[in-house]
Amino acid sequence: MKLVIATPLYPPEIGGPATYAKLLVEGLPAKGIEIDLVKFSEVKYLPKIIRHYAYYRRVLKAVRNADAVLALDPVSVGLPAMYAAKKARKPFVVKIVGDYAWEQGRQRFGVTQTLDEFVKMEQVPFPVYLLRRIQIRVPAAATRILVPSEYLKGILSNGWGVPEEKIKVIYNAVKLEEAGTVPENVAKLPRPLVVAAGRLVPWKHMEGVIDAVVQLRKEGIQASLAIIGEGPESERLVAHAKEKLEGRFVFTGALSHADTLAVMKSADVFALNSSYEGLSHFLIEALMLGVPTLATRVGGNTEVITDGEDGLLVAPGAMSALVAALTRILRDGELRTHLSVRALESAKRFSTDTMLTATADFFKTL
Repeated sequence: MKLVIATPLYPPEIGGPATYAKLLVEGLPAKGIEIDLVKFSEVKYLPKIIRHYAYYRRVLKAVRNADAVLALDPVSVGLPAMYAAKKARKPFVVKIVGDYAWEQGRQRFGVTQTLDEFVKMEQVPFPVYLLRRIQIRVPAAATRILVPSEYLKGILSNGWGVPEEKIKVIYNAVKLEEAGTVPENVAKLPRPLVVAAGRLVPWKHMEGVIDAVVQLRKEGIQASLAIIGEGPESERLVAHAKEKLEGRFVFTGALSHADTLAVMKSADVFALNSSYEGLSHFLIEALMLGVPTLATRVGGNTEVITDGEDGLLVAPGAMSALVAALTRILRDGELRTHLSVRALESAKRFSTDTMLTATADFFKTL
């Protein structure tokens, strides 16, 4: 079987689609599926609209000699890939890892609702409405749809109106490379060390982690904080940390994957305080590293973490619960050991071979 993969990103570019595409390119041939990769980066230098037409032509050329097309997002590569598959009369599969219209609405167009609230809204800003129409149109036209969590399957079926029978859940694999180097400014931070990682966007609620560390210090736990990542909230969050923490914190900015793993591995606790997650790679990586972890009880987090077994779960937006969970982990050595041991075992669900086998079986039944 020959599969065309249309991807918005590919290494050395960073991001979920890049990591996922590389795993498929490296692993699916051993499962009997040949890959033809079409990278959006190769047309990105062209003006808008023209680049999408050029990309459509590239996918169409590739798919004429293939059995199916997989697009790794529903907008930038999904729309041109959908038209190319239709023209060539080949099965079209799209992978959905989030709600792009909602994300853009939160960042640029004044949307304040959670994703679960947003998918029920009929009246949204016009640019968000257009993005929503595109992202729903593509899976509606798809032969099948891949999602990385049961939570996202529910968003598509209940919010987007996609028939459940078209949707297949296959958990993403996370492949750990050898850990890199902890930046010197992080290595010098006093212990205990709380680490958070992710794009600095509103729904990650990094300010909540900052405020929780402030409260820890008031209660006698002189914790330090390292935040990995960059994004539109960066300047505001740095200012907030300077005002509230008065030292013993580092914003690393974007790090290589290897160095990100090194910082996470050095943590006494990893904290994910988001109000939305489809399926967090950072959370899975924390499990694989055996780092004591806490996360909010939202989205796909509950499919990764079993509360009290391989991590702790807290209600989103509940500062007292967040502080209490951090305190439990940092003060209870037996709990830290238990969470670490169980995390390493639990993480096996997200192995590369498990994901590749399920993906190959899925495409062979199209």
